[in-house]
Amino acid sequence: MKKRVVVTGIGAITPIGIGKDVFFNALENGVSGLDNITKFDASEYNTKIAAEVKGFEPNVYIDKKEAKRMDRFTQFAVAASKLAIEDAKLDTDAIDQNRFGVVLGSGIGGIETLEKEYEKLAEKGPNRVSPFFIPMMISNIGAGQVSMTFGAKGPNTTVVTACASSTNSVGEAFRIIQGGEADIMITGGAEASITPLAIAGFCAMKAMSTRNENPQKASSPFDKNRDGFVMGEGAGILILEELEHAIKRGAPIYAEIVGYGMSADAYHITAPAPGGEGAARAMKNALKDAGLSPNDVDYINAHGTSTPYNDKFETMAIKSVFEQHAYELAVSSTKSMTGHLLGAAGGVEAIACIMAITKGIVPPTINLENPDPECDLDYVANKAKTKEVNVALSNSLGFGGHNATIILKKYKE
Repeated sequence: MKKRVVVTGIGAITPIGIGKDVFFNALENGVSGLDNITKFDASEYNTKIAAEVKGFEPNVYIDKKEAKRMDRFTQFAVAASKLAIEDAKLDTDAIDQNRFGVVLGSGIGGIETLEKEYEKLAEKGPNRVSPFFIPMMISNIGAGQVSMTFGAKGPNTTVVTACASSTNSVGEAFRIIQGGEADIMITGGAEASITPLAIAGFCAMKAMSTRNENPQKASSPFDKNRDGFVMGEGAGILILEELEHAIKRGAPIYAEIVGYGMSADAYHITAPAPGGEGAARAMKNALKDAGLSPNDVDYINAHGTSTPYNDKFETMAIKSVFEQHAYELAVSSTKSMTGHLLGAAGGVEAIACIMAITKGIVPPTINLENPDPECDLDYVANKAKTKEVNVALSNSLGFGGHNATIILKKYKE
């Protein structure tokens, strides 16, 4: 018999706030984290805006010497994991560390380190490249450093499925506990890709918004004037725990994770499959895994990137799965506030789903001023909605055609 899995801890480091409560409050109030890029001179770029994490001091969470040996994405991962562990009231020395694991996602990994070390190579030669370059850059080092920091000796892996990375990570951690391989998992994702090369690459693809004159309005999912996504950074981390283990230690329980589905478009390196049929299959797989019908779902946190194709095709996918019920449930894109955190997006958006479940408040899609006629669902435009949410579904859709869906449910004994 499959084990039940609950969420007992939340760690959020986002462009709209650090810590669960600050993040929840910002979501509820429709706060935008988008602004001009400050991390480098973006004056020659077509896109000059991003959603940077403000006020993050790694030494608050990590030993100063250790922090210097971590890329920014790893600092986010370790810091958010620390917040989640504290939130879960988890004494990591008092548990069976062999049954305590980590599954994290990152779409790009240590690109800031890669760029800095390449500059050294080009300007000063190979002997000036840091001996820490490789272990700072590799995408799996986030999970590695988290396990070392907190003594997690159980299952440990990294998922790299572009923008679906952390939703896949949460799903895989769920299955590890469900199958009896671990009692507790740290999961979610981290990303720090607001760098000269990464921004230049996405600019070259013409994937990002160029509405530089009004950054806070630039991410406008489902609006007919949307013109691309806005890059974000940060980490969203959950503590998943086997239900009986959580009850035994008196852990707080935010929600139960009940379903996970994934699929491949097998269509194009960046464009979604026509009609969102790949996303639809991921949602159907998650519903089947959860043993739920489409009518059971109250809220969908959409991938909702603010790109022309994604928003239209995801809407079509929702309609194909939920049929008439699609018009009765609430759908919103919190990327309108946080920007697109790439491989960390799903972790942060799972936290938004938990907020909807625990507080009975559905976060809005801000900047939805001129609805696209082809996007005709209830996207909770501009203001949060008070609504009882028993079941929430979160979608993440990544380049390469990776689709992932998780389903969270209000915990009942």
